[in-house]
Amino acid sequence: MRHHHSPGIRGQLMWFLCCICLFLLALVWFLSTQLLEPLYTKHIEKQLTTQAESITAELDKAIANGEALSAWSFGHLTVNTAFFDRLATQLYASGSLNSFCVDISDTTMRTIYKIENQSYCNLHETLLSDSANNDMIVSTAVAMRKKCRTTGGFVQTLNPPRLSGSAQLLVGRNTSGGEYTVLVTTSLVHVAEAGKVLSTVLPMAAALIFAFAMTAAWLFSEWFTKPLRQLSSAARQMAMGNYAVQVDTRRSDELGDLARDFNHMASEVQHSSQMQRDLLANVSHDLRTPLTLIKGYAETVRDITGDDKAHRDEQMNIIVDETDRLTALVSSVMELSKVTSGADKCERVHFDMGQLCDEVSERYDAICAQNGWQLQLELPDEELPVYADPNMMQRALHNLLGNAMHHIGKDGIFILRAQRCTEGVRVEVEDHGPGISADDLPYIFDRYYRSRSDAGKQGTGLGLSITKAIFQQHGFRFGVQSAIGMGTTFWFIMNDLPANAAEMAGQE
Repeated sequence: MRHHHSPGIRGQLMWFLCCICLFLLALVWFLSTQLLEPLYTKHIEKQLTTQAESITAELDKAIANGEALSAWSFGHLTVNTAFFDRLATQLYASGSLNSFCVDISDTTMRTIYKIENQSYCNLHETLLSDSANNDMIVSTAVAMRKKCRTTGGFVQTLNPPRLSGSAQLLVGRNTSGGEYTVLVTTSLVHVAEAGKVLSTVLPMAAALIFAFAMTAAWLFSEWFTKPLRQLSSAARQMAMGNYAVQVDTRRSDELGDLARDFNHMASEVQHSSQMQRDLLANVSHDLRTPLTLIKGYAETVRDITGDDKAHRDEQMNIIVDETDRLTALVSSVMELSKVTSGADKCERVHFDMGQLCDEVSERYDAICAQNGWQLQLELPDEELPVYADPNMMQRALHNLLGNAMHHIGKDGIFILRAQRCTEGVRVEVEDHGPGISADDLPYIFDRYYRSRSDAGKQGTGLGLSITKAIFQQHGFRFGVQSAIGMGTTFWFIMNDLPANAAEMAGQE
């Protein structure tokens, strides 16, 4: 059942991108309308300060060289025009006077030299037809000169004396000896105009940007969530039993890794499902044969040979053998189910693996003597301490030794070997039988798998699968080495310290 109480990944992604877009637009609006003027003013202040200080430096240099810059005689001002013209030329050449005005005054608070490079200046503009404004401009200029001489240097915004003007930023500096005062000013009309333009353009730009961002977000979310939708569809197909489903793995990012992992999982599930079907088919077949024999011989005993003791005993022995075969098969299936499901828990303890191998090998003395076989036990003189479940290790050894007896070679020898190695203790079970082909090796531990050379042999076909499950539950490395005509060696490596339960062993 699908739930619709929350938006999907695509809706969440769209909502997230929408919020990011709105936040960025709000940030641009704030920076453009609220911070534009102070940042612009700060920049202009830095330029004015640099110009004022460069002019005062030139004046100090001329004074130090003994140059006469200005003088008053009987109320008449005499100015060193050559110096100031040279200074103005230098400032123009450096590009420092773009839209700036300069006012240089002496100790009498009167202007001795000025440079006007803007259409209107709040310190110099005079209109004969507007005496009130003229008086205000003159008084403002005198006040700024006095303030500069008093403070030694300042920065101030001058409001226009008439409506047709604009606010201006003024920076004042004095020469080092206080002989001259330098005022540099410029208009702030540009920042006001820029603010108006931005206020007009921003809404339209924001709408276009938002529309473009949402379109891009919709296309991006479609591209981004497409692999997820494919995975979701494939998962539903798997839930309906289609384990052969595969998804596109052409992406090289995390979604591509997820798709590849999904395909691997689907392949493993398909393989496990096939093995389960094979297990059921094989178990059903093996159950059917002894049950048919038991029923047939039981009916024969009942109807025909009930009074013939010799025939009756022979047929009853067949029934007993087939019953034992059924019991072994059912026991193996139940044991495999317990081990693989985790119902049969590992009870790990420290023990000597060499002693366990010795005890297990003794149980094969009778069957070896009966068949003329020889089980060679190869153990070192020292102890082989390990950390494992001894009962499970005993079962694993019996399964491997039983498998070796079923494939024993013409020499009748099979070997149980244990020795120390860098990882702990390595245990091997070796036979000199026909060996296993390279095609069969990857599947030798699968449930109910039998190689073509095993066809017709007795056994449940589950011993190696149970052994594999035991090793995996312990986290031991294990494997098999074999070749046609060269015999087979099954091996596993045990640790003498607690193993990490999350580490799964793999075949080498």
